[in-house]
Amino acid sequence: MTHVITKQCESTCDTACVSVCPVDVIHGPVNVDELRALEGADRATAAAGLQLFIDPDGCINCGCCVPECPVDAIYPEDEVPAAYESDIEANARYFSG
Repeated sequence: MTHVITKQCESTCDTACVSVCPVDVIHGPVNVDELRALEGADRATAAAGLQLFIDPDGCINCGCCVPECPVDAIYPEDEVPAAYESDIEANARYFSG
């Protein structure tokens, strides 16, 4: 079982989830350190249209990331709302190539 980051993360990329992940499986097309250094409009511009993803092969299903997400974008795979079911594949696809 894995956790999934849904499109609710898009353009937010808060990165709090990255800090608490004990197995370092949360990544995305953004440099986390650079993003953390930005504030306000600069951060919003840098994250526009982007989101973070969880590697399903490395996730240990600990759930540490769930309460850290300020936009409630992270779910256990078997609890992803129907509207975001395509995000299960999107997370896997991000790490497949």
